[in-house]
Amino acid sequence: MPPNTIEVAVIPDISVVDMKPQKPNLDQTQVSDDGYKLQIFQSSLNLFTHILIGATVGICLMFAFRNGLPLSATNMHIVLCVIGYQLLMAEAILSLAPENGWSAKLTLLHKRRAHWVLQIAGSALAIIGSIIKILDKNVHWNTLHGQFALVALIFTGVSLVNGLSSLYAYELRRVIPGNLSKLTHICFGTVAFAAAAISLCYGMDKGSFRNWATPSFAYTIISFVATLTFITVISPLLTFGRKSLNFIK
Repeated sequence: MPPNTIEVAVIPDISVVDMKPQKPNLDQTQVSDDGYKLQIFQSSLNLFTHILIGATVGICLMFAFRNGLPLSATNMHIVLCVIGYQLLMAEAILSLAPENGWSAKLTLLHKRRAHWVLQIAGSALAIIGSIIKILDKNVHWNTLHGQFALVALIFTGVSLVNGLSSLYAYELRRVIPGNLSKLTHICFGTVAFAAAAISLCYGMDKGSFRNWATPSFAYTIISFVATLTFITVISPLLTFGRKSLNFIK
């Protein structure tokens, strides 16, 4: 630079700089907002279901223990089947549902493991509870309560065995199509859970429970069972529909 030369800083022409604020992508914002609302709705629905499960199981246990210990065969049947079906098997199904409180942060592998542990434990208790009542009676399945209980028992056993083929679907893919084993597992499990809920509702409509809880309260608990069952099976039914379409294609 020659001596006595003053370096003049070049000031950019701000008139050509776009000073307008960037508009947000409305489509992206809308999708994000809708996704958040859906997550909140699913979380709230699952929380509500857990409350119904707790209330239903708690009231049934209070009824079973109303005369203290030792428990009769009927009361033992109530304890094992309600814990098996309405608590453990319901939680097994919900463990795979999106935005389920306690399992939401688990990896898919751990969700499946939790599902299996809960399902095996619930199925075992329900089957044992059913056998106890079968051995206690001379006449079987002559009521709607008993008939739906039989359906639940059969499909619980089938679902438990069928679950093995679903668990090892990849290894057995040359023998059984993976989607087919999973579809049948969802179908059998849903039928078992729904039949158990219907059987419980008919059991609550019996005189012993109605006299203990009053008819109006008994109908309230029946509505709890119907609601929690409906919400619980939504996710597996949606999965069943999606996998059925993929299997057909």
